[in-house]
Amino acid sequence: MKRRMVLITELIAPYRIPVFNALARREDVELHVIFLSRTDSSMRQWRVYEEEIQFSYDVLPSWRRRLGKFNVLLNRGMPESLRKFGPDVIVCGGYNYISSWQALRWAKGHHVPFILWSESTGNDSRSRHAPMEFLKSKFVGSCDGFVVPGQSARDYLLSLGVKSEDISVAPNAVDTALFASAGATVRQHETQLRAQLALPERYFLFVGRLVPGKGVSDLLDAYTHLPPVLREQVGLVFAGEGPMRAELESRARDIRPGTVHFAGFVHRETLAAYYALAECFVFPTRTDPWGLVVNEAMACGLPVICTRVAGCAADLVHENGRLVSVANVAELSGAMEDIATQAEVREQMGKQSRQRIEAYSPERCAAGLALAAAASEAHVG
Repeated sequence: MKRRMVLITELIAPYRIPVFNALARREDVELHVIFLSRTDSSMRQWRVYEEEIQFSYDVLPSWRRRLGKFNVLLNRGMPESLRKFGPDVIVCGGYNYISSWQALRWAKGHHVPFILWSESTGNDSRSRHAPMEFLKSKFVGSCDGFVVPGQSARDYLLSLGVKSEDISVAPNAVDTALFASAGATVRQHETQLRAQLALPERYFLFVGRLVPGKGVSDLLDAYTHLPPVLREQVGLVFAGEGPMRAELESRARDIRPGTVHFAGFVHRETLAAYYALAECFVFPTRTDPWGLVVNEAMACGLPVICTRVAGCAADLVHENGRLVSVANVAELSGAMEDIATQAEVREQMGKQSRQRIEAYSPERCAAGLALAAAASEAHVG
């Protein structure tokens, strides 16, 4: 018999659609997704691929504002949407919004298992205010089960007092097959695409928002510290937009020798080309609950340099790359030099990336979510 599952998440993220499609295809799940917002144009420029959605869903009416560092999102219609679908289990992606608390209250009132899908880690350097920590502990203590993307998020829940047997793992995933296939196609037209996109012959790649938390300033500093002869041979490409772009461009103009290219925001249709033509992916984040761009880079066969604070680091980056300390420019620069100067090492790391990321498919993530839903039923009867 199919279990009627409502999954609550903030917005229609391109990387989640393949996971939700895989979940909807399962014989043991009847899925309905409630999106709190269609997108967040103040932070993300990605296209919303609604034509690819193969599951039942609602987008709740919403009001969004940014107040300083806080993202305020208010919704109407959560209880009505839950009542209309009549779920056997609710999976909620986070506890930051009032709608999440409304869903929790509805679940308790209707004796429906409530699962928290949490990516938070103990390495998250974002400030933790006492009132928010109190509310978080109340929310976590009311949940019937938990699902996490990997080891770091699991360890964090354990530190909050959650029992190990109440935690399921749904490995964080992107459409790995899509990126792997697109990457292979790109390499067949390498010369043409490299010229079309104005990319250096060799380069390190960063993909993400150009904000302090992503460590982009550290990356530019690390590139500056590379030996001049290496900077003559290998460039640095930033694919993304953000408030730091003008500052980074200004600083980059003083780097000689060397090539620093700012591609701006790159949509999914073109992104695989940036990955496939790069020599190494660098993720210097100072705070990140996971980092799905690492999944994408690995699917395209890239070595990865990643800070240890990234949520994905413990699960994804082993023999396929290098882990470095957060904000340690010398260590980051050393890892970049090490990989850039050893062609055989790069090739082997790229192969290891492709092999390791195969276990992080949308189907595996969907299976983890379904397992968490089944396990949670014991808590309510």
